[in-house]
Parts: sequence; C-alpha cells; structure tokens
Amino acid sequence: MNLLFIGELGGRSLLILGFLSFVFFIFWVVTIIDIVKSTFQDPNMKLIWVLVVIFTNPLGTIIYWIVAPSQKGNNNFNNYR
Repeated sequence: MNLLFIGELGGRSLLILGFLSFVFFIFWVVTIIDIVKSTFQDPNMKLIWVLVVIFTNPLGTIIYWIVAPSQKGNNNFNNYR
C-alpha cells in the first residue's frame, strides 16, 4: 500500500483531517475513561468493553455509546430521586 495520496491533499484538507483525528482521539479517551469509571451489571463487561473499544476503534466507540448504557448497573440519575 502506498501513502503517496497524502501529497495530493492540500493544506486545508490536511488541517481538516488532523482536526477530525484529534476530535476522534479525544472522544476515544473519554470513552475509555467512562468505561473504567462505570459499574456494570456483569463485572466482566468492563474488560470486554475496553477490549472492544481498543481493537475496533471507531466502530467500537460508537457501539459502546449506543449499547452500554443499558448494561450499566448503577445509573447516577437514580441517586437524585
């Protein structure tokens, strides 16, 4: 595979690509922190989610935010009732 296509991108395209990469990296770090700080109904789910998010980077992060809230054991909003 050849990375010569990067030379054909203009400065603005590289800036946008770099910004989107930085935003995704921040989103990925926030996801990992959320997984580590959360309590799940099944204790093994924390390890499984960390592995899913690490090894399936963009897709795993999106799937986590869609699926995992229903698997968390203790919701912080229930404490205020």
